[in-house]
Amino acid sequence: MNKAQKIGLLLFICLSVGFIQSCKNKEPSGIKIFVRSASNELVEGAKVIIVGDINSDPATLEYVDTIFTNDSGFATFNMKAYYDDAGDDNVVAYFDIIAKSGTKTANGYIRARSHTTAVETVYLPN
Repeated sequence: MNKAQKIGLLLFICLSVGFIQSCKNKEPSGIKIFVRSASNELVEGAKVIIVGDINSDPATLEYVDTIFTNDSGFATFNMKAYYDDAGDDNVVAYFDIIAKSGTKTANGYIRARSHTTAVETVYLPN
């Protein structure tokens, strides 16, 4: 193999690796939960807990996280660590949602997917 062929082969390999790397999905994995009052107002400072549904199909890994809603009434969970632990074959997960504000509690359920942001709204009772 002459020098020009070696350079051409090296260039081809570099371009191939670059193309493969650019195809990887780099979108963040997240869950966004809106908490609303019974009168449909967004609730600031509500405690939002997500719990992995280990009985789901496909099974979700054990997972618990808690965040308070911001001044816009939503909590955003970064799920990168969860999907890193779950591996490439487990890209869908299901979570129970518990939202608490004062003495009021609401429940919900969400399906999340790797490299997307799943969104759900839970409503606190009167």
